[in-house]
Amino acid sequence: MNTVTVDPHQVDTAFRAAMRRFASTVTIITAADHERRHGMTATAVTSLSMSPPSLLICLNQKTLLHDIMFRARRFCVNVLHCEQVELSAAFSGAVAAEERFALGTWSRTEDGIPYLADAQANLFCRKAAAIPYGTHTILVGQVEHVGLRDAIAPLVYQDASYCVTSPAA
Repeated sequence: MNTVTVDPHQVDTAFRAAMRRFASTVTIITAADHERRHGMTATAVTSLSMSPPSLLICLNQKTLLHDIMFRARRFCVNVLHCEQVELSAAFSGAVAAEERFALGTWSRTEDGIPYLADAQANLFCRKAAAIPYGTHTILVGQVEHVGLRDAIAPLVYQDASYCVTSPAA
């Protein structure tokens, strides 16, 4: 392994290169307020606590989803199945915001939150905290309900490419 000392002025570039080495599960985060619904592909999602069951997501403050999440009380983290690459691309910006929900099999909760019916998993959350940091807001979601697909085969993103997982030998 080569260790590289980075000039303090080039930390941004080195940080970006280091983050490409992280493998992350691909999700679509969805929310709705009284007027709008929106969804966005995200990999900045992680578990936080088992008691209470909670997770955190990180959203850029300049996104439409961030604006909706500021007003919404609940949201859903839809974990994508390895066969849902096109859906991930659409919700990453390849398709206009209002047209995204025409792709895939979407349903709504009683309070109007859209969720992907055939996702690898759905984590329905109540917004418990919001912490601004830099360009993003860290949102803590307390998980209130979970939907699971039988076979475990999540879509993963690493080094600017979609990947699938398999058990290590």
